[in-house]
Amino acid sequence: MNTIPIRHKWEPYVWLLPSILLMSIFVVFPIGIVFKLSLSEISKAGIVGTWNNFENFRAVLRDPAFGTVMLNTAVWVVSVVGLSTLLGFITAMALNAKFFGRKVARSIVVFPWATSLVIQASVWNYIIKGEYGSLNNVLLNLGVIKSAVNWRATYQIEFAWECGVGIFVTIPFVAFTVLAGLQSIDDAYYEAATVDGAGFWKKLWHVTVPLVKPSLTVCTVLNIIYVFNSFPIIYTITKGAPANKTDTMVTFLYMRAFYDNQKGAATAMSVIGFAILCVCAGAYMMITMRKEESR
Repeated sequence: MNTIPIRHKWEPYVWLLPSILLMSIFVVFPIGIVFKLSLSEISKAGIVGTWNNFENFRAVLRDPAFGTVMLNTAVWVVSVVGLSTLLGFITAMALNAKFFGRKVARSIVVFPWATSLVIQASVWNYIIKGEYGSLNNVLLNLGVIKSAVNWRATYQIEFAWECGVGIFVTIPFVAFTVLAGLQSIDDAYYEAATVDGAGFWKKLWHVTVPLVKPSLTVCTVLNIIYVFNSFPIIYTITKGAPANKTDTMVTFLYMRAFYDNQKGAATAMSVIGFAILCVCAGAYMMITMRKEESR
């Protein structure tokens, strides 16, 4: 009976050791520090004191704006991830088709994702300005409107614009992730479906979607994390104004930490956000895996 040498048993762990050390230093250790700070007294000068019996978490839950911020965060994540996934999938299907100028079209689609979010948000902030915004100027010159329109009349409209910008900059990521999955599908599947008399929609639901689902799952989980933690769009356009009505959790905790000097409450909020992300991403992965196993 052959036995595996001890050197070979330990060799994989030796090769993994640098990665484990890097993960520990730059991921696990900072997370541990944040958890410790969330349970400690922190002065306005940033001096860390003793354990405060979950007072930071109580301060967050007692904050009158916390409910609004959580609702905004839910709307922000669901709308941006949901609509960008749908539109990104449609875009990927279009880019996967053969047509003249396909390479140019793919290059154009990737531009919003390749550009800095601060630049994107600043451009859109200028576009939707009231009297001097580009959108009003274009519509006035075309004769569509007679006078300038206030595109930011209420905070609900402003937040809708922010969600729209988030969708716009997220579509390319979804499109190219799904496109990679589409290009890995063998044409034999579609040929077999055509022989069986399947039309476009049956091919889509019974061939394309199941085979591209692994790419779509990874893309959705990453999107939930990225969008939940997205800061530049909200901060650049409204900074959460008026009175935290357009804040999401990330911008809200930033303002609490660096404007209001409530660092304890901010760290507690970051722990709450971390827990929400773990639950959402884990639940989505479990549901997806169970569906795959049931087939």
